[in-house]
Amino acid sequence: MNRVWLVVMGVSGCGKSSMGAALATAFGLPLIEGDDHHPPANVDKMSRGIALTDADRAGWLATLGRALADAPQGAVMTCSALKRSYRDQLRAAAPGLRFVFMQIDRAEAERRVAARAGAGLHMFPASLVANQFATLESPVGEAGVLAVDATAPLAQSVSAVRDWLADAG
Repeated sequence: MNRVWLVVMGVSGCGKSSMGAALATAFGLPLIEGDDHHPPANVDKMSRGIALTDADRAGWLATLGRALADAPQGAVMTCSALKRSYRDQLRAAAPGLRFVFMQIDRAEAERRVAARAGAGLHMFPASLVANQFATLESPVGEAGVLAVDATAPLAQSVSAVRDWLADAG
């Protein structure tokens, strides 16, 4: 397989981290966990249940773009990439970038995030899931995007991505 740069995207609770880790392992690529690159001010806002704005995300997206550009061997990144403008910013940093869109309904995302937050596993409260759905501009139909069912078995989704990339050449 040629070098590949992938962003696993979607709303909070869709399984970006699990899918990203599985794809990085499957393809022997480094994993860049987008949430690890948020500045402290963003983490503070989200932990207090305050939705991020485009201005809050601008520096974060620039950092993620540099991380992709600094991975000449390819990489798998997790990033919500909710708006087309965010995806386009990442595409500019890594030409040929592809996106795996983890599709999930709001009720399931809220359930997952509430369970995670209740266990102290994530900074993101379930109250912000509605904002993410309101912000989401579906990437379905954009070039270089594969939509997968976020509730499907992980191995099945990894196989679908592998097949998609093989078909793309």
